[in-house]
Amino acid sequence: MAEQKKTQEQDLNQLLKVRREKLADLQENGKDPFQITKFDVTHHSMEVKNAFDELEGKTVTLAGRMMSKRVMGKASFCSIQDLQGSIQSYVARDNVGEESYKEFKKMDIGDLVGITGEVFKTKTGEISIHATEVTLLSKSLKPLPEKFHGLTNTDLRYRQRYVDLIMNADVKETFIKRSKILASIRNYLNGQGFLEVETPMLVANAGGAAARPFETHFNALDEDFKLRISLELYLKRLIVGGMERVYEIGRVFRNEGLDTRHNPEFTLMELYQAYTDYHGMMDLTENLYRHVAQEVLGTTKIVYNGIEMDLGKPFERITMVDAVKKYAGVDFNEIHTLKEARAVAKEHHVEYEERHKKGDILNLFFEEFVEEHLLQPTFVMDHPIEISPLTKKKPENPEYVERFEFFMNGWEMANAYSELNDPIDQRERFKAQEELLAQGDEEANTTDEDFMNALEIGMPPTGGIGFGIDRMVMLLTDSAAIRDVLLFPTMKSMGAAKNEANNAAQFAPAEKTVEKAIAEVKETYDFSNVEVEPLFKDMVDFETFSKSDFRAVKVKECEAVPKSKKLLKFVLNDGSGEDRVILSGIHDYYEPEELVGKTLLAITNLPPRKMMGIDSCGMIISATHLVEGREGLNVLILDDKIPAGAKLY
Repeated sequence: MAEQKKTQEQDLNQLLKVRREKLADLQENGKDPFQITKFDVTHHSMEVKNAFDELEGKTVTLAGRMMSKRVMGKASFCSIQDLQGSIQSYVARDNVGEESYKEFKKMDIGDLVGITGEVFKTKTGEISIHATEVTLLSKSLKPLPEKFHGLTNTDLRYRQRYVDLIMNADVKETFIKRSKILASIRNYLNGQGFLEVETPMLVANAGGAAARPFETHFNALDEDFKLRISLELYLKRLIVGGMERVYEIGRVFRNEGLDTRHNPEFTLMELYQAYTDYHGMMDLTENLYRHVAQEVLGTTKIVYNGIEMDLGKPFERITMVDAVKKYAGVDFNEIHTLKEARAVAKEHHVEYEERHKKGDILNLFFEEFVEEHLLQPTFVMDHPIEISPLTKKKPENPEYVERFEFFMNGWEMANAYSELNDPIDQRERFKAQEELLAQGDEEANTTDEDFMNALEIGMPPTGGIGFGIDRMVMLLTDSAAIRDVLLFPTMKSMGAAKNEANNAAQFAPAEKTVEKAIAEVKETYDFSNVEVEPLFKDMVDFETFSKSDFRAVKVKECEAVPKSKKLLKFVLNDGSGEDRVILSGIHDYYEPEELVGKTLLAITNLPPRKMMGIDSCGMIISATHLVEGREGLNVLILDDKIPAGAKLY
């Protein structure tokens, strides 16, 4: 194995050396491709293919990346990939000239080239370009990965999206669709009389949602600021100012975990319309989704993860109370006190916290029993007031508010209100939120005095809604994870050792690779400040200890547990042939994607224990220590050569 790796490193070093030597040779002969500043392109690949009858025999000029090359004596073929796709070019010595043909033969896969020539069709019927001129526009100094083997690692794909886009046509198509979806949303809303606006990202008070913000410091003002968690409070100020219909599509930032549906910065669209309510927002949502799907996909029927969803039919509308009654068999209309709510929660094994009120417990029931069933487009209406601090109460039942959440595929896709415009009521809601903040709820709102001033000036009855654009794109492109629809998702740093290696590589001899430099950097640890828990004084007899079944387990899936800041949910191969689920409170130390594919150590014969309503069947083994009073934790990661289910003695 080591010998094979060494051979691969030597081969890579040689490839890198040869490419740099080719560049040096070009530069010495006055043909430095990096001195070219422009190249006039007349057509793209698909334009040529789609208009072949019109273009046959005519001269066109294309540019793109050389993805393949076959040299056959006096004539060769190469494939050029551009924005729209790829097209074959026939390059013959007699047509481009002897000197140019020699230069072409020295070009590498990955080089960016310009091709001028006549459009024709080969004997096999492939539309191609008969080149009369080939221009090297940029030299690729690193080889591309192999087409079918080199870019399957998802972590590498996300970190090097530029390579992912080159190698995977479907990835490029996803992001082209994303752009079209955003354009379609804008076209629809502009046609409905909405104005697109922009509001601050750096704010003194991050409000409008239940989320923990990122914090930063503004040096010029010597003040602490936060990155916005929502668009709401500024857009409502504009409604006060008489703009009537406004929307914003922008990045918002929430200091939370990463999983298949969450990224700490994401794209949110919020819109506000004066003189309407949450029913108006339902109509707008239904029409908007239908319009975007038809315009971008050409159909209102979409398929996600094998499930067909029909956006052409009227969307279901159901209250949260009726939804819980339908799927959990519990009627909260018959539950009148907090004591009764807690009793029914215990009966149904729904875990709640001491601070939770009756409405919070209703919401916990909804999350536990209802969400997973909402696959088709569904509006869940009339939420409890406890979880909706910015929403108008229902006049006939003030325990509930005029709010809905829009669900598809079991996911919350949008959140909408009949907006609260009573400044006295709003101040009371903010006060309640600040009490929660004092009790330790880091996601609670604080009072925004300037927003309160705006409300006191007077805001008309208003409907408002927030759409998660990334989830919408996931559904409309059948993408499994949010990172598949973000060009540059947030990633954990590769670590100090690798950063040091990258710096070292910049000054290393040409034949050194980054991989080799990484191997040469030794990560050192200073244990002088570390405290470990004292060893147990009590002895455990060997018979008791031997009953603990320690097993090697392979991590098949790992994700953050919704509504929990600490828990990760592991789906494990324990060698038994059946998946094992274990929850572990290590999210402060690890992101889920770091652990997928790893071999860990677990105790597998503990009785199931309910955590956030999920049975945890075992325990992941970690090592803990203290540094200056703060806990550090390391999961025990085993050698991948150890098979799943291997017993540890």
